[in-house]
Amino acid sequence: MASGVLALDKLGPTGGRRTEQIMHAIRSAVDDGNMVAGELYSVYQLSEVLGVSRTPVRDALLVLEQIGLIKFERRQGFRILLPDPVDIAEIFDARLQLEVSAVRRAAVDASLPFLARLDAQMEQMLRAADAGESQSFALLDQDLHALILNEAGNKRIAEYVGSLRETTRLLGASTMQRTRSLRDVHEEHRPIIEAIRERDGDAAGRMMYEHLVATGRLLVAQAVDAQRSTADPERIWADVVIPSHVQL
Repeated sequence: MASGVLALDKLGPTGGRRTEQIMHAIRSAVDDGNMVAGELYSVYQLSEVLGVSRTPVRDALLVLEQIGLIKFERRQGFRILLPDPVDIAEIFDARLQLEVSAVRRAAVDASLPFLARLDAQMEQMLRAADAGESQSFALLDQDLHALILNEAGNKRIAEYVGSLRETTRLLGASTMQRTRSLRDVHEEHRPIIEAIRERDGDAAGRMMYEHLVATGRLLVAQAVDAQRSTADPERIWADVVIPSHVQL
């Protein structure tokens, strides 16, 4: 039997998809401590608390199970899971293989309108950082990477990396305001943008590689700490991420 007590607000009307709204409510509840890892929760109770039918709740939970945030317990309900360090390392391994080569391509023929869009995005990120708006900053960060990926000319890669970043977000894996300030994260992007401005593909690739490796290692270490594991995060990283796939 489910034992977790839920203290969530009912969902209001939405112009978007109900499933996504439920997913966001669950992720927010985990962030706020209203839903706890390891606790068993009832699908029926969740639908009652949120004021929605069980069908969209199950749909949302199926998506969250697929990415590793929850686990269904047969005839009992579901449990919140902590982010898996290996899953996070695998996500960054994929991003390294795709984003480093993409930024090289984007830099070589960087147009003036593209550079202007990057500058505008960096300015918006800076304003969000100074205002302490972490959620807005995270979305702007995601959009900055999407700008670069789309400029590289492969929509499938852009969409795939976007889905990887969304998975990371839903898992609650973020260094922002934990091990790095928003300003720190903003400044990490500056060398990437400057290399693109110089149309130096190799330098842009190196800067993107360093940025993703720094972020990935921190997130793996955070996940290990959250699990109170004795595993070595650097060993996990080294076992999953193969440096040889990036020609620096």
